[in-house]
Amino acid sequence: MKFAVLALMIAASAIAQTPAPKAPAPKAAPPATPKAAPKAAAKGPDLLNPSTMNAKAPGIYVVRLETTKGNIDIRVVKIWAPNGADRFYNLVVAGFYNNSYFFRSLDFMAQFGISSRPDVSKVWDNRTMLDDRVVQSNKRGFVTFASTGQPNTRGTQVFINKLDQNRYLDDLKFAPFGEVVAGMEVVDMLYTGYGEDSNRQYEIGHDGEAFITKYYPRLDKIIRATVIAVPEQ
Repeated sequence: MKFAVLALMIAASAIAQTPAPKAPAPKAAPPATPKAAPKAAAKGPDLLNPSTMNAKAPGIYVVRLETTKGNIDIRVVKIWAPNGADRFYNLVVAGFYNNSYFFRSLDFMAQFGISSRPDVSKVWDNRTMLDDRVVQSNKRGFVTFASTGQPNTRGTQVFINKLDQNRYLDDLKFAPFGEVVAGMEVVDMLYTGYGEDSNRQYEIGHDGEAFITKYYPRLDKIIRATVIAVPEQ
């Protein structure tokens, strides 16, 4: 910042017919050192800006899904599927799953992970991640990212296995990253009456909650998802 220096001009008056000497002009003070601009406050994760969502997840953490049927607690273990654990952590912390629906709820699994906000769905539509090696099995209670069946196509959609018979998904490279440690009875209560008919992923992504409330009003949803515990490592 530049500072203007004001020179004070002093007019001397005559004293006893002898002009008084002019006072010397004051020395200009050196300009102050410009202050560094304050650092902008760090911005939190922004769902519309995925580059702000690159936090590394703890080795183990617990996420609570508060749903319309009750709470579901998921214990995530990073060594099971590191990429999936990091992605899930960032999405939860940023609030991606808040107010999102179990849009595909069947006898063998319950799937969620399409935002109720069309603007968010548009941003995340192609934000895929690299596949993880399958370490755990898709048994009842284990939680896994969905994919198109092609390599490296996992994004934001997640399913909770309801049957031990889902182990065949291991050979299809579906890598569980967590396990339900409380609330499997809630998973079993999620509404399944629409079957595959409510699996309208394009319409949900494009129109958001308005589409679901109009055509599939009985679907259960996640009211809020939060990280509730990070055990000491």
